[in-house]
Amino acid sequence: MSHVIIVGGHGKVALLAAPLLVSDGHDVTSLVRNPEHVAAVEATGATAAVLDVEHATTEQIADLVRGSDVVVWSAGAGGGSPERTYAVDRDAAIRSMDAAAQAGVERYVMVSYFGAGPDHGVPEDSSFYPYAEAKTAADEHLQGTALAWTILRPSGLTTDAATGHIAAGQDIVAGTVSRDNVAHVIRAVVEHPESTARRILPFNDGFQPIGDVVAATPSA
Repeated sequence: MSHVIIVGGHGKVALLAAPLLVSDGHDVTSLVRNPEHVAAVEATGATAAVLDVEHATTEQIADLVRGSDVVVWSAGAGGGSPERTYAVDRDAAIRSMDAAAQAGVERYVMVSYFGAGPDHGVPEDSSFYPYAEAKTAADEHLQGTALAWTILRPSGLTTDAATGHIAAGQDIVAGTVSRDNVAHVIRAVVEHPESTARRILPFNDGFQPIGDVVAATPSA
């Protein structure tokens, strides 16, 4: 089994993913910024580690992730100021990628968003523009690394229960997906390193079993 680091461990998706990974036998460490969140994270079965990734250096992050097998980025500024969005969703994310490479971690899973990319189409006067730009820059940096990366691009997030089924592929249009299903996709990606390395996966709720989608090669 793997040692998995979840960055943004108190986030809604992370709190759903951690117990799934723990139940599969993985050693999970969830990073939180606020010490008050330690108990909630450890209730999932994960070990909590306190680190403010927004202000942590690459070396500090590398020290924490060293010895792990997979880093899962599930952190975000959660809206607010554009400055903080860029600081967390772009700059801190990029430092975590560089830290993973520096520490010898082979795999990196990015939870991005549906539509990220140079052609995201979000107008500059939109409040969503900084997030779209930040996530696009982070995804592009990750694709330029030597890490065995996977970029997950879920659609609009809901609080529905997991169905275990999604619709995925480059030809789907934006829809919705439950956070619980996103957590199950993270779980499946960790379980299938060969079929998910250097793969971008946009997805909605749908009718294909998550395990089948993730285990299949992109050309299948």
